[in-house]
Amino acid sequence: MNAGTYSGLDASVLVLNKTFLAVHVISVRRAFCLLCKELAEVVSLEDGQYATYDFQSWSELSEFRARNFRQEDDDWVRTPTTEIQAPRVIRLLGYDKMPKQTVKFNRRNIFARDHNQCQYCGKKFPTSELSLDHVVPRSQGGGTTWDNIVCACVDCNVRKGGRTPRQANMTLIRKPEKPKRSPLLNLKLTQKKYQSWQSFIDAAYWSVELK
Repeated sequence: MNAGTYSGLDASVLVLNKTFLAVHVISVRRAFCLLCKELAEVVSLEDGQYATYDFQSWSELSEFRARNFRQEDDDWVRTPTTEIQAPRVIRLLGYDKMPKQTVKFNRRNIFARDHNQCQYCGKKFPTSELSLDHVVPRSQGGGTTWDNIVCACVDCNVRKGGRTPRQANMTLIRKPEKPKRSPLLNLKLTQKKYQSWQSFIDAAYWSVELK
């Protein structure tokens, strides 16, 4: 079943620099803008090989695929006259900067790292029902760092109070640490439709910054 127009435009696209290193993740909507301005080309995995297309040739290929090779995990964007397949990977033709090496320390990445799971009771919650807990409280010298901040549900946060887990007789389900790459990127890679990203991500030890 193909996705609707809205989800097609808002699917994610991995952006490579001129030398095929991943540097960013953007929406299909933004990717089409870059393709139309001839600032980028589509990179498509076909029979184990990567082929590249400009916007015109990608549109023509999409028409052929729409008639003959529609896949369940594909996203499609409908235009007044045809449908264009949402690309999964594009390459910037004039951008050769290297990918950033750091993962942003922010609330969104902490929730993603911990999979929206309370790190004390192990249950999963909506983001709105989770808080961030200092494992070692600030009152006891604990810092606001990757290895001292975890997701906690309201009940566990109240129970722990201003104590360390040991003082509160509580146990962390996993030791918090700084991710080697974007936790949100890891979540994308669990989806079948983004599997073509894997070879570009495995090729180097860097982090993709998500906007």
